[in-house]
Amino acid sequence: MRKKYLNLDPISLFAWLALVGTGLLAIYSATHGPSAEYIDSAEAGNFESQLVWFGICVFGLVVALLLPVRFFQSMAFPVYGLTILLLVVALLFGREINGAKSWLFFGPMSLQVSEVAKVGTVLAVAQVVGMRRPKTMDLRFAFILLGIILLPASLIVLQNDTGTALVFFGLIPIVLFWSGLDMNLLLLMISPAVAGYFAVVSMPVAILFCVAFVGFMWWKTRDKRIGVVSAIMTGGVVALANVALTLVLSDYQVQRILSFTDPGAEQFRSNVGFHQVNSMAAIGSGGWTGKGFLQGTQTQGGYVFEQSTDFIFSVIGEESGFFGSLLVLILFAVLLVRLLQLGANIKHPFAVLVAAGASGIYLIHIFINIGMATSLLPVIGIPLPFISYGGSALLANSALFAIVLSMHLKKDDFSIYGY
Repeated sequence: MRKKYLNLDPISLFAWLALVGTGLLAIYSATHGPSAEYIDSAEAGNFESQLVWFGICVFGLVVALLLPVRFFQSMAFPVYGLTILLLVVALLFGREINGAKSWLFFGPMSLQVSEVAKVGTVLAVAQVVGMRRPKTMDLRFAFILLGIILLPASLIVLQNDTGTALVFFGLIPIVLFWSGLDMNLLLLMISPAVAGYFAVVSMPVAILFCVAFVGFMWWKTRDKRIGVVSAIMTGGVVALANVALTLVLSDYQVQRILSFTDPGAEQFRSNVGFHQVNSMAAIGSGGWTGKGFLQGTQTQGGYVFEQSTDFIFSVIGEESGFFGSLLVLILFAVLLVRLLQLGANIKHPFAVLVAAGASGIYLIHIFINIGMATSLLPVIGIPLPFISYGGSALLANSALFAIVLSMHLKKDDFSIYGY
């Protein structure tokens, strides 16, 4: 019989360690050296705090590798219930930080429960899929999965943490796809988000997308009802976006949304677009090979806001240049692909969904965070997985990674019947 330790995947483990190490270096650069005089005392300790959280994550990873696979399955619903309870407690009694009331304090330690809720939600969804009989997808089952994801997402919206809630909304099509939802229904679910994005960037482009998408769906399905639904879902979002931007939202809210389309414009540069302008300047100034560790003028001059968290990619771009930034993206790609491969190798629906959910959460974070730093998306406060400062985020992301790694280590212990 194959020894279990041979199932421990060194590729994904190396990618995880390399990404966390990159993050520690970037956080150190953003909070030490000349930049230290431009930040407050709390932010100055980010590197030391992140190092402590990394130690906790390493310990948690070792513990996870020792646990049986049935433990993760049996604890899926209790963990989900606990995270829902913590979200309610945070909503009622939590401390507000940066406008979001999603923090609980336990003595000197703080926990952003919206981050931990990602772990509970992924486990619960995976357990429901693993228990499904028969192994088919229908609308009733899709709505069950939808409800499991929307419950924590709604509580997080009430906490005024819209950025984290968007991660849960983005998780919906990923979960439904890996659960076997028909591709046509999946495209219908994704289309409103694409139409809404184009409506903010350019209304003519949004209208063109709506027409093209409706025509494509009509041609693909040969079903007039699908064409009508496509028109309602995409056209309705475009119309709502137009009404919101012109009649509902305040001028500041509109500027906050539109600033990413041209952050250097006169009406944005001095306020909501200021941080993105400086972030792009930092990334652009790095050139091909970067300015070197602790040598970035934008970073060390304190010109970029929240540089150890939301805009940490600008530190990497300035100090390591295009090649360093590309290396980080390659590490992310290796980790995502490898996790999906590990889930597929286990050949159990629970493991497949946990791996897909973890990869999906990472991908959404990567896409939005780098989009913010490069002005492709508005600033909505999403950290870069394993790299941005934040103990709760590092703990939650590492927990998902550890669970997948542990299940692959003991993949022979899963039931051959798929439940």
